Amino acid sequence: MGRKVDADDIVGTQEIADRLAVARSAVIHDWLRRYPDFPKPIAFVGRQRLWNWPDIAAWARRTERL
Repeated sequence: MGRKVDADDIVGTQEIADRLAVARSAVIHDWLRRYPDFPKPIAFVGRQRLWNWPDIAAWARRTERL
């Protein structure tokens, strides 16, 4: 069984970009490739990657993006 995640915390690239005030959601894909410590997606729906917001927020705080 996988880890439990609150449904309200599931975010895609556009929501991450919005919450971190990034102009383009493509930047999230760049971060995923560029930074090995960027959180891995918790799920895929078709080609859409989904993340757990608390994981992203913690990374953003560590890297001074939040």
